[in-house]
Amino acid sequence: MKYGLIAGNGRFPFLVLEGARRAGARVSVAAIREETDAEIERVADSFVWVGIGQLNKMIRFFKREGVEKAIMAGQVRHVQIFSSAIPDLRMLRMLLRLPRRNTDALIGAVAQELASEGIELIDSTFFLSHLLPQVGTLTRREPDGRERGDIEYGLEVAREIARLDLGQTIIVRAKACVAIEAMEGTDATVRRAGELARGRLTVIKVAKPGQDMRFDVPVVGIPTIETMAQAGATCLCITAGKTLMFDREEMIKLANEKGISIIAVA
Repeated sequence: MKYGLIAGNGRFPFLVLEGARRAGARVSVAAIREETDAEIERVADSFVWVGIGQLNKMIRFFKREGVEKAIMAGQVRHVQIFSSAIPDLRMLRMLLRLPRRNTDALIGAVAQELASEGIELIDSTFFLSHLLPQVGTLTRREPDGRERGDIEYGLEVAREIARLDLGQTIIVRAKACVAIEAMEGTDATVRRAGELARGRLTVIKVAKPGQDMRFDVPVVGIPTIETMAQAGATCLCITAGKTLMFDREEMIKLANEKGISIIAVA
């Protein structure tokens, strides 16, 4: 079977390609010109650049390549919606049908367009299940009493924010919400929290209730830990089974060195 990859920014698309190669699968890559690292052109089996609004070009490429299942990996920044990119007619018609333009609505509509052409959008973690953590503390240090109190408080708030599709991350200190993620991304939210209330911060990043694993799956990695250390954050809480941990071993090693606790919860 031939797989298609809709590649956004960051390392996620490259990890999917690595996982696909380990599984002996061939992947045709449609890379978002405004987002994707140009290095992907060198490592893809077959490849095309598409603009942020060129939905029809992407679908034509997948059809020509014989793609039956597609994976969406890598962030396409929500602010691109408000950029100067000009959508093609197919994308424009899709956008006009949407009652709202949040992440779920936008990507869900793209999935429907693919399905109408016989292309199934599958879980973005299809080749990366080994990067999904199980429930438990992943570092040497367990969260202390203060951090557990912040987690208990923060999970309720974070899950509601995620349910509203506003963001995946909140930063808590002393059972008070310091910062909430919007369009800027997790690392920027952590940095902002560090400017507002440096030190003793707990970072909570959650999947949406009923998380659709085809898109917008929470991701953490070494940059998450580096940014937390700079901001004085001491604990990271993530959703077990639904959060991708890039460079997992190196990430946990760095967290141990920085004295940061990482815990995965159901």
